[in-house]
Amino acid sequence: MTFGVPEGVVGLAGPPGAGKSTLLATFATLRRPDAGALHVLGHDVAHAAGVRAARAGVGYLPARFSRAEHMTAGEFVEYAAYYKRTSASAARSMVRRLDLGEAAGTELALLPPDVRLRAGLAAACVHEPEVVLLDDPFGELCAAAEPWPTGAGGPGRRALTAAMAELVPVLRTLAPTVVVTADATETLTGWCDRLFTLARGRLTEHATGSAAARRGRTAADRRTADRRTADRRAADRGAEPAGPPAPAPVKRRPARPAPPQMTLPRMPLPAARLRVRRPPAGSASGV
Repeated sequence: MTFGVPEGVVGLAGPPGAGKSTLLATFATLRRPDAGALHVLGHDVAHAAGVRAARAGVGYLPARFSRAEHMTAGEFVEYAAYYKRTSASAARSMVRRLDLGEAAGTELALLPPDVRLRAGLAAACVHEPEVVLLDDPFGELCAAAEPWPTGAGGPGRRALTAAMAELVPVLRTLAPTVVVTADATETLTGWCDRLFTLARGRLTEHATGSAAARRGRTAADRRTADRRTADRRAADRGAEPAGPPAPAPVKRRPARPAPPQMTLPRMPLPAARLRVRRPPAGSASGV
């Protein structure tokens, strides 16, 4: 299939083992497809030069990154800058950008989950990538909220909600394109521009309540909304409406889930695409 990542924040949800981490690791050039060709940001990663060029434009944060023993948050970001061949001033700038000044001298293992996630985001984006891949960034926060026995209204859940309210605006400013995964669809609903689920090899798009997604209406929809606004203002002034009332929107039945093979709209910027060719008939190789 051909998988295109549009511009904005793209959420990918699915149960554990569905392949979310494998897909992101493949886009990050840490894994190779079993067959076919992989092009990331226009670079063929079959060669070492293509891998280096692709990694220069991709920021990747795995689900478990806090295993660096005795490394502070500042050292973690500086090491990422060194690995990405970026200056130390860029690391300090990213630390200030993500509000890590007070936590820069504290070990990662001693930081709260939300602050440790900020350090991981700073390390992943220290080189100003075009695409950021975040593998279950809120998993540790959700796990920290589960042990509270008071249910959804307990202090653990309230802390999770407050942390996500602060982190979501940060995620939207990391890069032109951000791909974020989660086990539960509810974690990504309401703030992703596009939301998909991956289960049993099927990729299905779901409606999202994101304000940024609602801004992506067609030109006709925007003209209709502008005409309605002008008519309301004219009625308030006692003047004649600017034009005939817009027709009521037609309610359509929800579309059926997409088939296993689907093509997403390509992003106007260079896109990360995964193309897999079907093996010849009778071949023993898998896809």
